[in-house]
Amino acid sequence: MSILNSVIKLFVGDKQQKDLKILQPIVQKVQAFESSLAGLSHDELRNKTVEFKQKISDATKVFRDQIEKLEQEATEAEIDRQEEIFTEIDKLKDEAYEASEVVLEEIMPEAFALVKETAKRFVENEEIEVTATPFDRELSGVHEHVSLDGDKAYWQNSWDAAGKPVVWDMIHYDVQLIGGSVLHQGKIAEMMTGEGKTLVSTLPVYLNALTGNGVHVVTVNDYLAKRDRAWMATIFEFHGLSTDCIDYHQPNSEARRKAYNADITYGTNNEFGFDYLRDNMASSKEDLVQRAPNYAIIDEVDSVLIDDARTPLIISGPVPQGDRHEFNDLKPLVNDLVSLQNKYLVGVLSEAKKLIAEGNTKEGGFLLLRVYRGIPKNKALIKFLSQEGVKQLLQKTENTYMADNNKLMPEIDAELWYVIEEKNNSIDLTDKGIAHLSTKTNDDNFFVLPDMGVEIGAIDESEEAPEKKAELKESLYKDFNVKSERIHTMNQLLKAFSLF
Repeated sequence: MSILNSVIKLFVGDKQQKDLKILQPIVQKVQAFESSLAGLSHDELRNKTVEFKQKISDATKVFRDQIEKLEQEATEAEIDRQEEIFTEIDKLKDEAYEASEVVLEEIMPEAFALVKETAKRFVENEEIEVTATPFDRELSGVHEHVSLDGDKAYWQNSWDAAGKPVVWDMIHYDVQLIGGSVLHQGKIAEMMTGEGKTLVSTLPVYLNALTGNGVHVVTVNDYLAKRDRAWMATIFEFHGLSTDCIDYHQPNSEARRKAYNADITYGTNNEFGFDYLRDNMASSKEDLVQRAPNYAIIDEVDSVLIDDARTPLIISGPVPQGDRHEFNDLKPLVNDLVSLQNKYLVGVLSEAKKLIAEGNTKEGGFLLLRVYRGIPKNKALIKFLSQEGVKQLLQKTENTYMADNNKLMPEIDAELWYVIEEKNNSIDLTDKGIAHLSTKTNDDNFFVLPDMGVEIGAIDESEEAPEKKAELKESLYKDFNVKSERIHTMNQLLKAFSLF
Protein backbone atom coordinates (compact mmCIF):
# COMPACT_ATOMS: atom_id res chain seq x y z
CA MET A 1 0.00 0.00 0.00
CA SER A 2 2.89 2.38 0.81
CA ILE A 3 4.38 1.74 -2.65
CA LEU A 4 0.99 2.46 -4.25
CA ASN A 5 0.66 5.68 -2.23
CA SER A 6 4.13 6.74 -3.34
CA VAL A 7 3.23 6.14 -6.99
CA ILE A 8 -0.03 8.07 -6.63
CA LYS A 9 1.77 11.00 -4.97
CA LEU A 10 4.38 10.95 -7.75
CA PHE A 11 1.76 11.51 -10.45
CA VAL A 12 -1.07 13.25 -8.55
CA GLY A 13 0.80 15.03 -5.78
CA ASP A 14 0.27 15.30 -2.03
CA LYS A 15 -3.13 16.82 -1.08
CA GLN A 16 -1.77 18.59 2.00
CA GLN A 17 1.10 20.13 0.07
CA LYS A 18 -1.33 21.31 -2.64
CA ASP A 19 -3.55 22.97 -0.02
CA LEU A 20 -0.57 24.68 1.60
CA LYS A 21 0.62 25.89 -1.79
CA ILE A 22 -2.76 27.55 -2.34
CA LEU A 23 -2.87 29.06 1.16
CA GLN A 24 0.75 30.23 1.46
CA PRO A 25 0.25 33.36 -0.70
CA ILE A 26 -2.32 34.56 1.86
CA VAL A 27 0.38 34.57 4.54
CA GLN A 28 2.69 36.51 2.23
CA LYS A 29 -0.03 39.07 1.54
CA VAL A 30 -0.66 39.49 5.28
CA GLN A 31 3.04 39.98 5.90
CA ALA A 32 3.14 42.62 3.14
CA PHE A 33 0.65 44.74 5.11
CA GLU A 34 2.36 44.29 8.50
CA SER A 35 5.06 46.92 8.02
CA SER A 36 2.64 49.62 6.82
CA LEU A 37 0.21 48.94 9.69
CA ALA A 38 3.07 48.97 12.21
CA GLY A 39 3.78 52.57 11.20
CA LEU A 40 0.26 53.76 12.02
CA SER A 41 -0.69 55.46 15.26
CA HIS A 42 -3.19 53.71 17.54
CA ASP A 43 -5.99 55.98 16.30
CA GLU A 44 -5.05 55.42 12.65
CA LEU A 45 -5.01 51.67 13.23
CA ARG A 46 -8.52 51.82 14.71
CA ASN A 47 -9.72 53.95 11.82
CA LYS A 48 -8.90 51.10 9.41
CA THR A 49 -11.98 49.27 10.70
CA VAL A 50 -14.13 52.24 9.71
CA GLU A 51 -12.56 52.15 6.24
CA PHE A 52 -13.26 48.41 5.89
CA LYS A 53 -16.90 48.90 6.90
CA GLN A 54 -17.29 51.73 4.42
CA LYS A 55 -15.97 49.56 1.57
CA ILE A 56 -18.54 46.89 2.38
CA SER A 57 -21.30 49.48 2.70
CA ASP A 58 -20.42 51.02 -0.68
CA ALA A 59 -20.42 47.61 -2.38
CA THR A 60 -23.87 46.69 -1.03
CA LYS A 61 -25.56 50.12 -1.17
CA VAL A 62 -27.27 49.59 -4.52
CA PHE A 63 -28.89 46.39 -3.23
CA ARG A 64 -29.91 47.92 0.10
CA ASP A 65 -31.54 50.86 -1.67
CA GLN A 66 -33.54 48.53 -3.92
CA ILE A 67 -34.59 46.38 -0.93
CA GLU A 68 -35.76 49.45 1.00
CA LYS A 69 -37.77 50.64 -2.00
CA LEU A 70 -39.42 47.23 -2.45
CA GLU A 71 -40.25 46.95 1.28
CA GLN A 72 -42.06 50.27 1.10
CA GLU A 73 -43.95 49.09 -1.98
CA ALA A 74 -44.93 45.86 -0.21
CA THR A 75 -46.85 47.75 2.49
CA GLU A 76 -49.38 48.98 -0.11
CA ALA A 77 -49.27 46.20 -2.73
CA GLU A 78 -51.85 43.50 -3.41
CA ILE A 79 -51.21 40.01 -2.02
CA ASP A 80 -50.06 38.55 -5.38
CA ARG A 81 -47.66 41.43 -5.92
CA GLN A 82 -46.39 41.11 -2.34
CA GLU A 83 -45.30 37.55 -3.04
CA GLU A 84 -43.35 38.72 -6.09
CA ILE A 85 -41.78 41.54 -4.06
CA PHE A 86 -40.60 39.21 -1.29
CA THR A 87 -39.06 36.90 -3.90
CA GLU A 88 -37.21 39.87 -5.41
CA ILE A 89 -36.06 40.96 -1.94
CA ASP A 90 -34.67 37.50 -1.18
CA LYS A 91 -32.78 37.56 -4.47
CA LEU A 92 -31.36 41.02 -3.75
CA LYS A 93 -30.26 39.92 -0.26
CA ASP A 94 -28.38 37.00 -1.83
CA GLU A 95 -26.72 39.37 -4.30
CA ALA A 96 -25.81 41.79 -1.51
CA TYR A 97 -24.26 38.92 0.44
CA GLU A 98 -22.21 37.86 -2.58
CA ALA A 99 -21.05 41.45 -3.10
CA SER A 100 -19.96 41.72 0.54
CA GLU A 101 -18.11 38.39 0.26
CA VAL A 102 -16.11 39.76 -2.68
CA VAL A 103 -15.03 42.73 -0.55
CA LEU A 104 -14.19 40.49 2.43
CA GLU A 105 -12.00 38.32 0.21
CA GLU A 106 -10.27 41.45 -1.07
CA ILE A 107 -9.56 42.98 2.35
CA MET A 108 -8.85 39.68 4.16
CA PRO A 109 -5.02 39.94 4.16
CA GLU A 110 -5.07 43.52 5.47
CA ALA A 111 -7.80 42.70 8.02
CA PHE A 112 -5.80 39.72 9.30
CA ALA A 113 -2.68 41.90 9.49
CA LEU A 114 -4.67 44.47 11.48
CA VAL A 115 -5.80 41.86 14.04
CA LYS A 116 -2.23 40.58 14.33
CA GLU A 117 -0.89 44.12 14.78
CA THR A 118 -3.52 44.76 17.47
CA ALA A 119 -2.47 41.61 19.32
CA LYS A 120 1.18 42.69 19.02
CA ARG A 121 0.49 46.15 20.47
CA PHE A 122 -1.32 44.67 23.48
CA VAL A 123 1.70 42.43 24.07
CA GLU A 124 4.20 45.30 23.81
CA ASN A 125 2.19 47.94 25.73
CA GLU A 126 0.75 47.68 29.22
CA GLU A 127 -1.50 50.61 28.32
CA ILE A 128 -2.67 51.96 24.97
CA GLU A 129 -3.82 55.58 24.70
CA VAL A 130 -6.39 56.48 22.03
CA THR A 131 -8.88 59.22 21.29
CA ALA A 132 -12.05 58.27 23.13
CA THR A 133 -15.07 57.28 21.03
CA PRO A 134 -18.67 56.96 22.29
CA PHE A 135 -18.13 53.18 22.32
CA ASP A 136 -15.02 53.61 24.51
CA ARG A 137 -17.07 55.70 26.94
CA GLU A 138 -19.76 53.02 27.04
CA LEU A 139 -17.18 50.26 27.69
CA SER A 140 -15.44 52.23 30.44
CA GLY A 141 -18.62 51.89 32.49
CA VAL A 142 -18.54 48.07 32.38
CA HIS A 143 -14.84 47.17 31.93
CA GLU A 144 -12.16 48.01 34.50
CA HIS A 145 -9.38 47.75 31.91
CA VAL A 146 -10.88 50.64 29.87
CA SER A 147 -10.64 54.08 31.51
CA LEU A 148 -11.19 57.69 30.44
CA ASP A 149 -9.37 60.96 31.01
CA GLY A 150 -10.91 63.88 29.13
CA ASP A 151 -11.01 63.06 25.44
CA LYS A 152 -8.57 60.14 25.85
CA ALA A 153 -9.32 56.46 26.49
CA TYR A 154 -6.78 54.08 28.04
CA TRP A 155 -6.86 50.34 27.32
CA GLN A 156 -4.93 48.07 29.70
CA ASN A 157 -3.40 44.83 28.40
CA SER A 158 -4.68 42.83 31.37
CA TRP A 159 -8.28 42.03 32.27
CA ASP A 160 -10.58 39.50 33.90
CA ALA A 161 -11.53 36.50 31.71
CA ALA A 162 -14.48 34.76 33.39
CA GLY A 163 -12.92 35.03 36.86
CA LYS A 164 -9.31 34.47 35.77
CA PRO A 165 -6.93 37.47 35.47
CA VAL A 166 -5.10 37.42 32.13
CA VAL A 167 -2.28 39.46 30.66
CA TRP A 168 -2.41 39.48 26.86
CA ASP A 169 0.69 37.65 25.58
CA MET A 170 -0.29 36.18 22.20
CA ILE A 171 0.64 37.14 18.64
CA HIS A 172 -0.55 35.15 15.63
CA TYR A 173 1.91 32.76 13.98
CA ASP A 174 1.89 32.14 10.22
CA VAL A 175 0.19 28.76 10.65
CA GLN A 176 -2.60 30.53 12.56
CA LEU A 177 -3.06 32.97 9.67
CA ILE A 178 -3.54 29.93 7.42
CA GLY A 179 -6.06 28.50 9.91
CA GLY A 180 -7.97 31.79 9.90
CA SER A 181 -8.22 31.84 6.10
CA VAL A 182 -9.43 28.21 6.10
CA LEU A 183 -12.19 29.08 8.59
CA HIS A 184 -13.21 32.14 6.58
CA GLN A 185 -13.71 29.86 3.57
CA GLY A 186 -16.19 27.77 5.58
CA LYS A 187 -13.88 24.77 5.88
CA ILE A 188 -12.74 22.72 8.88
CA ALA A 189 -9.38 23.56 10.48
CA GLU A 190 -8.10 20.68 12.62
CA MET A 191 -5.84 21.83 15.45
CA MET A 192 -4.56 20.09 18.57
CA THR A 193 -5.20 21.41 22.07
CA GLY A 194 -2.71 24.17 22.82
CA GLU A 195 -2.17 25.23 19.21
CA GLY A 196 -4.22 28.39 19.65
CA LYS A 197 -7.68 27.64 18.22
CA THR A 198 -9.24 30.49 20.19
CA LEU A 199 -6.65 32.96 18.89
CA VAL A 200 -7.08 31.68 15.31
CA SER A 201 -10.80 32.40 15.52
CA THR A 202 -10.18 36.12 16.10
CA LEU A 203 -9.10 36.53 12.46
CA PRO A 204 -12.23 35.32 10.59
CA VAL A 205 -14.51 36.56 13.41
CA TYR A 206 -13.21 40.12 13.05
CA LEU A 207 -13.34 39.94 9.25
CA ASN A 208 -16.92 38.68 9.04
CA ALA A 209 -18.15 40.99 11.81
CA LEU A 210 -17.28 43.96 9.61
CA THR A 211 -20.46 43.39 7.58
CA GLY A 212 -22.60 44.23 10.62
CA ASN A 213 -24.69 41.12 10.01
CA GLY A 214 -23.41 39.27 13.07
CA VAL A 215 -21.04 36.41 13.83
CA HIS A 216 -21.80 33.43 16.07
CA VAL A 217 -19.03 31.62 17.96
CA VAL A 218 -20.40 28.27 19.10
CA THR A 219 -18.79 26.27 21.93
CA VAL A 220 -19.70 23.06 23.77
CA ASN A 221 -20.31 24.42 27.27
CA ASP A 222 -21.19 27.68 28.97
CA TYR A 223 -17.84 28.02 30.74
CA LEU A 224 -15.95 28.07 27.43
CA ALA A 225 -18.50 30.43 25.88
CA LYS A 226 -18.14 32.94 28.72
CA ARG A 227 -14.36 32.51 29.00
CA ASP A 228 -13.64 32.87 25.28
CA ARG A 229 -15.82 35.95 25.01
CA ALA A 230 -14.14 37.61 28.00
CA TRP A 231 -10.69 36.53 26.80
CA MET A 232 -10.93 37.70 23.18
CA ALA A 233 -13.46 40.54 23.41
CA THR A 234 -10.85 43.28 23.93
CA ILE A 235 -9.28 42.63 20.52
CA PHE A 236 -12.66 43.23 18.87
CA GLU A 237 -13.95 45.99 21.14
CA PHE A 238 -10.73 47.98 20.66
CA HIS A 239 -11.91 48.36 17.04
CA GLY A 240 -15.48 49.26 17.91
CA LEU A 241 -17.07 45.83 17.46
CA SER A 242 -19.56 44.83 20.16
CA THR A 243 -19.51 41.38 21.79
CA ASP A 244 -21.85 39.44 24.08
CA CYS A 245 -22.60 35.92 25.29
CA ILE A 246 -26.15 34.56 25.23
CA ASP A 247 -25.45 32.24 28.18
CA TYR A 248 -25.36 35.27 30.49
CA HIS A 249 -29.01 36.05 29.75
CA GLN A 250 -32.39 34.40 30.27
CA PRO A 251 -34.19 32.89 27.23
CA ASN A 252 -36.72 35.15 25.48
CA SER A 253 -35.40 38.18 27.37
CA GLU A 254 -34.58 41.58 25.93
CA ALA A 255 -30.98 41.09 27.10
CA ARG A 256 -30.67 37.92 25.03
CA ARG A 257 -32.15 39.67 21.99
CA LYS A 258 -29.57 42.42 22.47
CA ALA A 259 -26.82 39.77 22.67
CA TYR A 260 -27.87 38.42 19.28
CA ASN A 261 -27.73 41.93 17.85
CA ALA A 262 -24.09 42.34 18.92
CA ASP A 263 -21.46 42.21 16.19
CA ILE A 264 -20.05 39.02 17.73
CA THR A 265 -22.17 36.61 19.78
CA TYR A 266 -20.74 33.74 21.85
CA GLY A 267 -22.82 30.86 23.17
CA THR A 268 -23.29 27.12 23.52
CA ASN A 269 -24.67 24.92 20.77
CA ASN A 270 -27.65 23.93 22.93
CA GLU A 271 -28.65 27.53 23.68
CA PHE A 272 -28.35 28.55 20.01
CA GLY A 273 -30.45 25.50 19.11
CA PHE A 274 -33.14 26.10 21.71
CA ASP A 275 -33.43 29.79 20.76
CA TYR A 276 -33.92 28.68 17.15
CA LEU A 277 -36.71 26.31 18.23
CA ARG A 278 -38.37 28.98 20.39
CA ASP A 279 -38.24 31.46 17.51
CA ASN A 280 -39.99 28.93 15.28
CA MET A 281 -42.75 28.73 17.88
CA ALA A 282 -43.08 32.52 18.19
CA SER A 283 -46.47 34.00 17.37
CA SER A 284 -45.15 37.40 16.25
CA LYS A 285 -42.00 38.98 14.86
CA GLU A 286 -41.53 40.93 18.09
CA ASP A 287 -41.09 37.66 20.02
CA LEU A 288 -38.04 36.61 17.97
CA VAL A 289 -34.62 36.88 19.62
CA GLN A 290 -32.33 35.70 16.80
CA ARG A 291 -31.64 37.64 13.62
CA ALA A 292 -30.91 36.12 10.22
CA PRO A 293 -27.82 33.86 10.39
CA ASN A 294 -24.70 35.16 8.66
CA TYR A 295 -21.46 33.46 9.73
CA ALA A 296 -20.57 31.03 12.51
CA ILE A 297 -17.46 29.34 13.87
CA ILE A 298 -18.01 26.07 15.74
CA ASP A 299 -15.48 24.90 18.31
CA GLU A 300 -15.15 21.10 18.69
CA VAL A 301 -17.12 20.77 15.46
CA ASP A 302 -17.01 16.96 15.48
CA SER A 303 -18.60 16.90 18.92
CA VAL A 304 -21.23 19.56 18.16
CA LEU A 305 -22.33 18.46 14.68
CA ILE A 306 -21.93 14.68 15.11
CA ASP A 307 -21.88 13.48 18.73
CA ASP A 308 -24.22 16.04 20.32
CA ALA A 309 -26.44 16.12 17.21
CA ARG A 310 -27.52 12.57 18.02
CA THR A 311 -29.37 13.89 21.06
CA PRO A 312 -32.48 15.81 19.94
CA LEU A 313 -33.30 19.21 21.39
CA ILE A 314 -36.82 19.00 22.83
CA ILE A 315 -38.77 21.89 24.31
CA SER A 316 -41.14 20.45 26.90
CA GLY A 317 -41.61 23.14 29.50
CA PRO A 318 -39.71 23.72 32.76
CA VAL A 319 -37.38 20.94 33.91
CA PRO A 320 -37.22 20.21 37.66
CA GLN A 321 -34.02 21.79 39.00
CA GLY A 322 -33.28 22.75 35.40
CA ASP A 323 -31.45 25.89 36.46
CA ARG A 324 -28.99 23.85 38.52
CA HIS A 325 -26.16 22.57 36.36
CA GLU A 326 -25.01 19.09 37.42
CA PHE A 327 -21.33 19.86 36.84
CA ASN A 328 -20.52 20.09 40.56
CA ASP A 329 -22.45 16.89 41.34
CA LEU A 330 -20.84 14.87 38.56
CA LYS A 331 -17.26 16.10 38.95
CA PRO A 332 -16.48 13.98 42.07
CA LEU A 333 -17.98 10.92 40.35
CA VAL A 334 -15.81 11.45 37.27
CA ASN A 335 -12.74 12.10 39.41
CA ASP A 336 -13.34 8.81 41.24
CA LEU A 337 -13.89 6.95 37.96
CA VAL A 338 -10.70 8.33 36.39
CA SER A 339 -8.67 7.51 39.53
CA LEU A 340 -9.93 3.91 39.52
CA GLN A 341 -9.08 3.43 35.85
CA ASN A 342 -5.65 5.07 36.13
CA LYS A 343 -4.69 3.01 39.19
CA TYR A 344 -5.79 -0.24 37.55
CA LEU A 345 -4.14 0.41 34.18
CA VAL A 346 -0.80 1.51 35.62
CA GLY A 347 -0.53 -2.00 37.01
CA VAL A 348 -1.69 -3.51 33.71
CA LEU A 349 1.00 -1.50 31.86
CA SER A 350 3.70 -2.92 34.15
CA GLU A 351 2.43 -6.45 33.46
CA ALA A 352 2.34 -5.76 29.70
CA LYS A 353 5.94 -4.54 29.73
CA LYS A 354 7.02 -7.66 31.60
CA LEU A 355 5.25 -10.05 29.20
CA ILE A 356 6.59 -8.29 26.10
CA ALA A 357 10.13 -8.35 27.52
CA GLU A 358 9.75 -12.11 28.04
CA GLY A 359 8.69 -12.54 24.41
CA ASN A 360 5.00 -13.19 25.13
CA THR A 361 3.75 -10.65 22.61
CA LYS A 362 0.23 -12.13 22.39
CA GLU A 363 -0.70 -11.57 26.05
CA GLY A 364 1.51 -8.50 26.30
CA GLY A 365 -0.09 -6.93 23.21
CA PHE A 366 -3.55 -7.71 24.60
CA LEU A 367 -2.80 -5.85 27.85
CA LEU A 368 -1.02 -3.03 26.00
CA LEU A 369 -4.11 -2.40 23.85
CA ARG A 370 -6.28 -2.36 26.99
CA VAL A 371 -4.02 0.33 28.49
CA TYR A 372 -4.09 2.32 25.25
CA ARG A 373 -7.90 2.28 25.15
CA GLY A 374 -8.07 3.38 28.79
CA ILE A 375 -5.28 5.96 29.30
CA PRO A 376 -3.82 6.89 25.88
CA LYS A 377 -2.32 10.13 27.25
CA ASN A 378 -0.39 8.40 30.05
CA LYS A 379 3.25 9.55 29.92
CA ALA A 380 4.66 6.12 30.80
CA LEU A 381 2.62 4.55 28.00
CA ILE A 382 3.71 7.16 25.47
CA LYS A 383 7.35 6.63 26.45
CA PHE A 384 6.99 2.84 26.15
CA LEU A 385 5.36 3.18 22.71
CA SER A 386 8.38 5.13 21.51
CA GLN A 387 10.55 2.04 21.93
CA GLU A 388 11.37 0.06 18.81
CA GLY A 389 8.67 -2.37 17.74
CA VAL A 390 6.20 -1.57 20.54
CA LYS A 391 3.92 0.73 18.54
CA GLN A 392 3.88 -1.82 15.69
CA LEU A 393 2.83 -4.53 18.18
CA LEU A 394 0.02 -2.28 19.45
CA GLN A 395 -1.18 -1.59 15.88
CA LYS A 396 -1.08 -5.30 14.99
CA THR A 397 -3.05 -6.24 18.10
CA GLU A 398 -5.58 -3.47 17.48
CA ASN A 399 -6.11 -4.63 13.89
CA THR A 400 -6.74 -8.17 15.14
CA TYR A 401 -9.37 -7.14 17.66
CA MET A 402 -11.02 -4.64 15.29
CA ALA A 403 -11.61 -7.35 12.66
CA ASP A 404 -15.20 -8.33 11.85
CA ASN A 405 -16.59 -4.98 12.98
CA ASN A 406 -14.84 -4.93 16.39
CA LYS A 407 -16.14 -8.42 17.20
CA LEU A 408 -13.41 -9.17 19.75
CA MET A 409 -12.94 -5.65 21.15
CA PRO A 410 -15.32 -6.24 24.12
CA GLU A 411 -12.68 -8.65 25.47
CA ILE A 412 -10.20 -5.77 25.61
CA ASP A 413 -12.70 -3.34 27.17
CA ALA A 414 -14.21 -5.79 29.68
CA GLU A 415 -12.21 -4.51 32.66
CA LEU A 416 -12.39 -0.81 31.79
CA TRP A 417 -14.76 1.72 33.33
CA TYR A 418 -14.73 3.81 30.14
CA VAL A 419 -13.17 3.55 26.69
CA ILE A 420 -11.29 6.34 24.94
CA GLU A 421 -11.28 6.46 21.13
CA GLU A 422 -8.40 8.92 20.80
CA LYS A 423 -8.60 9.05 16.99
CA ASN A 424 -12.26 10.11 17.16
CA ASN A 425 -11.82 12.24 20.29
CA SER A 426 -14.68 10.35 21.95
CA ILE A 427 -15.28 8.59 25.28
CA ASP A 428 -17.91 5.96 26.10
CA LEU A 429 -18.83 4.54 29.48
CA THR A 430 -18.68 0.75 29.63
CA ASP A 431 -21.23 -1.43 31.43
CA LYS A 432 -18.75 -1.63 34.29
CA GLY A 433 -18.53 2.16 34.45
CA ILE A 434 -22.30 2.60 34.38
CA ALA A 435 -22.68 -0.05 37.10
CA HIS A 436 -20.11 1.74 39.27
CA LEU A 437 -21.84 5.11 38.86
CA SER A 438 -25.25 3.56 39.52
CA THR A 439 -23.90 2.11 42.78
CA LYS A 440 -22.43 5.48 43.76
CA THR A 441 -25.68 7.32 43.05
CA ASN A 442 -28.00 4.55 44.31
CA ASP A 443 -29.90 4.83 41.01
CA ASP A 444 -29.73 2.05 38.41
CA ASN A 445 -31.21 4.36 35.76
CA PHE A 446 -29.05 7.39 36.53
CA PHE A 447 -27.49 7.37 33.02
CA VAL A 448 -30.11 5.35 31.13
CA LEU A 449 -32.14 7.33 28.59
CA PRO A 450 -35.76 6.23 28.33
CA ASP A 451 -36.77 4.62 25.04
CA MET A 452 -39.06 7.42 23.89
CA GLY A 453 -40.82 5.42 21.17
CA VAL A 454 -41.62 2.49 23.44
CA GLU A 455 -42.59 4.62 26.43
CA ILE A 456 -44.86 6.94 24.44
CA GLY A 457 -46.46 3.93 22.74
CA ALA A 458 -47.16 2.38 26.15
CA ILE A 459 -48.73 5.62 27.39
CA ASP A 460 -50.93 5.89 24.26
CA GLU A 461 -52.12 2.29 24.65
CA SER A 462 -52.89 2.69 28.35
CA GLU A 463 -56.43 3.26 29.59
CA GLU A 464 -55.55 6.51 31.34
CA ALA A 465 -57.58 9.66 30.75
CA PRO A 466 -56.26 12.05 28.05
CA GLU A 467 -55.18 14.57 30.71
CA LYS A 468 -53.24 11.87 32.57
CA LYS A 469 -51.59 10.70 29.33
CA ALA A 470 -50.45 14.25 28.58
CA GLU A 471 -49.06 14.54 32.11
CA LEU A 472 -47.16 11.25 31.77
CA LYS A 473 -45.68 12.31 28.43
CA GLU A 474 -44.61 15.65 29.88
CA SER A 475 -42.87 13.86 32.74
CA LEU A 476 -41.18 11.51 30.25
CA TYR A 477 -39.86 14.43 28.16
CA LYS A 478 -38.50 16.13 31.27
CA ASP A 479 -36.73 12.95 32.38
CA PHE A 480 -35.21 12.60 28.89
CA ASN A 481 -33.96 16.21 28.90
CA VAL A 482 -32.37 15.92 32.34
CA LYS A 483 -30.59 12.68 31.49
CA SER A 484 -29.46 13.96 28.07
CA GLU A 485 -27.82 16.97 29.73
CA ARG A 486 -26.35 14.68 32.41
CA ILE A 487 -24.79 12.35 29.82
CA HIS A 488 -23.41 15.33 27.87
CA THR A 489 -21.87 16.84 31.01
CA MET A 490 -20.39 13.49 32.06
CA ASN A 491 -18.90 13.04 28.58
CA GLN A 492 -17.32 16.51 28.61
CA LEU A 493 -15.91 15.98 32.11
CA LEU A 494 -14.39 12.63 31.13
CA LYS A 495 -12.79 14.30 28.11
CA ALA A 496 -11.42 17.10 30.29
CA PHE A 497 -9.91 14.65 32.80
CA SER A 498 -8.62 12.11 30.26
CA LEU A 499 -7.81 13.82 26.98
CA PHE A 500 -6.76 17.40 27.76
